[in-house]
Amino acid sequence: MNPMKQGPVKDIANWGNYPVMASEENTPVFLEDIRRYVTIPGTFIPRGNGRCYGDASLASRTICTTKFDKILSFDAGQGIFECESGLTLDRILEVVVPKGWFLPVTPGTKFITVGGAIASDVHGKNHHVDGCFSHHVREMDVLVADGRLITCGPQQETDLFEATCGGMGLTGVITRVRFQLKKIETSYIRQKQVKAANLEEVLMLFDKYKDYTYSVAWIDCLKKGRGFGRSILILGEHAAVSDLTPQQQKDPLQLPKKKQITFPFNLPSWVLNTFTVKAFNFLYYGKNFKKEINNTVSYEPFFYPLDAILHWNRGYGKKGFIQYQFVLPMESKQGLIEILQTISNKGLGSFLAVLKIFGKQESLIGFPMEGYTLALDIPVRKGLFETLDQLDEIVLRYNGRLYMSKDARMKPDVLEAGYPNLARFRSILHKYNPDQKLRSVQSDRLFLTHKS
Repeated sequence: MNPMKQGPVKDIANWGNYPVMASEENTPVFLEDIRRYVTIPGTFIPRGNGRCYGDASLASRTICTTKFDKILSFDAGQGIFECESGLTLDRILEVVVPKGWFLPVTPGTKFITVGGAIASDVHGKNHHVDGCFSHHVREMDVLVADGRLITCGPQQETDLFEATCGGMGLTGVITRVRFQLKKIETSYIRQKQVKAANLEEVLMLFDKYKDYTYSVAWIDCLKKGRGFGRSILILGEHAAVSDLTPQQQKDPLQLPKKKQITFPFNLPSWVLNTFTVKAFNFLYYGKNFKKEINNTVSYEPFFYPLDAILHWNRGYGKKGFIQYQFVLPMESKQGLIEILQTISNKGLGSFLAVLKIFGKQESLIGFPMEGYTLALDIPVRKGLFETLDQLDEIVLRYNGRLYMSKDARMKPDVLEAGYPNLARFRSILHKYNPDQKLRSVQSDRLFLTHKS
């Protein structure tokens, strides 16, 4: 008789609020709880804080790690941090920043778990310099399908390590992670914002400022004519004490003050249209009166501007939204132009269109390759998926690929064409998850766990 109680069944969704499904959610607190949940008959997928966008962590049964969140050790001299996989990045920052350390890589939200950061192999504004989060992991423990707890890393059990980084939770449940932090003098960022009149200029600016550690551009996807692709490039470096005002120098490593508001309800779908997106883009681009602005800001608004608005995903309405993110090789600038032209012609404007440059660091199943990556938030509406299929064709024609952590509708052939190491990834899955006990809605849709 199994002593574990069945978890409650409830409707769950990831951050895009699409799709929504009923799931039996189990929330372990201790390692042995996870082991017992894993050995219960049936399939499941590990799930962190639900901040991926599509269906990667959705299944009829989930093992939610958000209460498996203890800090195990922190070497403040060497910057080595060790924790359970359900710990979120915001809690890590609260501990390490006052001691002069920062996350080596962070995405645009601090409300993800460490386990989720590895399963999605997250990248940030510094990929061209520091790679993905997995590049800074020293070792981790993974509880695989047969109940074994395996320690893996860059020098041990490397096949499991490589397949778990970016593997969407299919190799096992990550339980413990030890990783290297980044040394900082202050909790501030020396920020530069440069307006670009069009796409050609912003790509030139990326190249001009390629030595900056952090770079990202907001881009207007609807503007046509001479202003096609107009942008604001945002650059940053961790500030030195000498960069701060006398007042800031009194406590250079202070944590930012928490200023959060809550988006109270789902916006009606009629609010989200081409006119409102154009109006937003006009105001956002126009807020920078100067060609170039230089200032020093806290790390919070630089890395996590949207975290100040709790439940901002409600702004896309009850039907939810798709985040569509692709990467194209550096020589495929024409592909980027074609995709932006298609988006503009179809009126698929995005309030949040983010352009970044990836460096050369690649991994077995990770998303980044050297080139341009664009992420778009688009409300779910009639005709959207057909248009995204057209964008997929352009991405593949220019030898690009889509990000699984943001995906909710990709077809299996698109995955096959975009990920050259897929056969090796599948062979490692078969080794550690032979009966496909760990599986998600996404993995079945993409035939990663499809039973023939």
